[in-house]
Amino acid sequence: MEYLDLAPASHASGSVRLPGSKSISNRFLLLAALAEGETSIRDLLLSDDVKRMLEALRALGIDWQRGEGNDFRVRGADGAFPAKQAELFLGNAGTAFRPLTAALALSKGHYRLCGVARMHERPIGDLVDALRQLGADIRYLGNEGFPPLEIRPATIRAGGRVTVRGEASSQFLTALLMALPLTGAGAVVDVAGELISRPYIDITLNLMARFGVTVERDGWREFRIPAGARYRSPGMVFVEGDASSASYFLTAGAIAGGPVRVEGVGRDSIQGDVRFAEALAAMGARIEMGPNWIEARAPESGRLQALELDCNHIPDAAMTLAVAALFAEGTTRLTNIASWRVKETDRIAAMATELRKFGAKVEEGADSIAVSGGLTFVQNAAIDTYDDHRMAMCFSLACLGGVPVRIHDPSCVNKTFPDYFERFAGLVAPVIAIDGPSASGKGTVAALVAGKLGLHYLDSGALYRLVALAALRRGVALDDGEGLARIAGSLPASFEGGRILLDGEDAGTAIRSEECSAGASKVAAFPAVRAALLERQRAYRQAPGLVAEGRDMGSVVFPGAPLKVFLTATAEARAERRYKQLIDKGMSANIDILLQDLRERDARDSARAVAPLQKCADAELLDTTAMTVDEAVAWVIERVRQRLPQAAARS
Repeated sequence: MEYLDLAPASHASGSVRLPGSKSISNRFLLLAALAEGETSIRDLLLSDDVKRMLEALRALGIDWQRGEGNDFRVRGADGAFPAKQAELFLGNAGTAFRPLTAALALSKGHYRLCGVARMHERPIGDLVDALRQLGADIRYLGNEGFPPLEIRPATIRAGGRVTVRGEASSQFLTALLMALPLTGAGAVVDVAGELISRPYIDITLNLMARFGVTVERDGWREFRIPAGARYRSPGMVFVEGDASSASYFLTAGAIAGGPVRVEGVGRDSIQGDVRFAEALAAMGARIEMGPNWIEARAPESGRLQALELDCNHIPDAAMTLAVAALFAEGTTRLTNIASWRVKETDRIAAMATELRKFGAKVEEGADSIAVSGGLTFVQNAAIDTYDDHRMAMCFSLACLGGVPVRIHDPSCVNKTFPDYFERFAGLVAPVIAIDGPSASGKGTVAALVAGKLGLHYLDSGALYRLVALAALRRGVALDDGEGLARIAGSLPASFEGGRILLDGEDAGTAIRSEECSAGASKVAAFPAVRAALLERQRAYRQAPGLVAEGRDMGSVVFPGAPLKVFLTATAEARAERRYKQLIDKGMSANIDILLQDLRERDARDSARAVAPLQKCADAELLDTTAMTVDEAVAWVIERVRQRLPQAAARS
């Protein structure tokens, strides 16, 4: 089973730029597809759910193009979908499956919609019943009330009233509201029972208005779509950061000191989940908020306090509160969360099971959960994620209790937040990436910076030197890519007490020979070798942080590092330094040969097809030609103070 081990941590601080909101991304895509004109969508979330929507729109005849980064252009159909026959696979994307069901039911075509096994367990009967009131011909292909579905051409009743139940999911009402303008005749939607997740309906109404359709409502019981309503492109729209995703990082700040700032949502957000910050404040966290950012710190007392909360307004983000309860004094009770039962998994049952692995006392109700943490953590918990992205992200926070946590199936976060774990690691274990050419002094500088800051240190070049040394000892040619990759994949190397061991023997001196140095450059040119060593290098990233030096630390191994330095010097200065090092060690050396060797190595490292030596666009340049080692170290530490004050505070 695939898993990710999170090292124990006790402090979190920094800032995170949030990915786009899944709910807003898929709503914008559908509205743009149904609208007149072309819509430019900026900062779209590129997650599994959104990819399923994009694939479906293309199959339905919608022309869309991707521009730079996460910017897309969608040419609308000015009404129902052009394709009148299609088979759509929508994975486990509820924000795609439910709205598309409604829009296709009113498009007078023949369609089949299916998903993964879990999607076929998520009820859709309330939406189907409402659409059938309008005359839609929708048939179940499996169990009654659940996907997969078949939709056939039908005569849709124009105008009038339609009723939908509100207790199970707000997505059913959202789907109806977004589809009904396709009739052009107006309609009234009545909500039976209590409407849950009301802030998500606010999002729907807000976005529909941006596309020219204003829905009037009488409280949360009646919604009126005017006759003649028609979607028209607003030209350009921007996707807000995902407020639900903000909950994990804000909670990290509230648990483990902070400050942690999330950027992309704030006081001006249209998403109801920004009110999660209010819940943290009620637990004692210190919260500050701006128009487009929120910041969280731990309570003055250092400990969160339990709370009781009706979570109707933040159903998804409320999951994070259940994990925060592990760190709170007292019993936290979360109510009105019945919708958890019909999400990617039965989240109430799953949350109760996994919380108990940490020694928590948990009471599970039909629409509630009560958690008593007591700050006593069981060591080495292995978390099952149930193919649910929010389970994986929520339980990453448990490592802040100072215990190791194993997350099973961590790739499930791809549904909404593909690089979540890298962003989280940036708060609990920031990386200072120092890259540069051979003999530039980056190793000496990086080791001294790590020592002064009390951070872990990675000499990535030592791994490649060890592969070269092992190959030389085993008689494997340095141009045998497959043989070298096999050595790299099972390299019997370890780093203990400042020593570099190969097969249990100290190899620190051997790997610094010129033969090994030249061999390392040749070995590193093979993609299979680099792939074999990639995760091994990333595993060095542990709290409280890491200084990593090499040739591709900032570009490949740790592309999200908050501080990247490209440390260099002229070839002549580097040759002179190498010459002095060898002479001081009593070894013979020729400076002209060393200079030629360095130039050849620079050319080879810069020209290789995989992970070439290059300065990242976001890296700061440090030329040490005329600097002492102490000056170079001071320069880097000053940049750390400016960019990562929490790391510099250790010096």
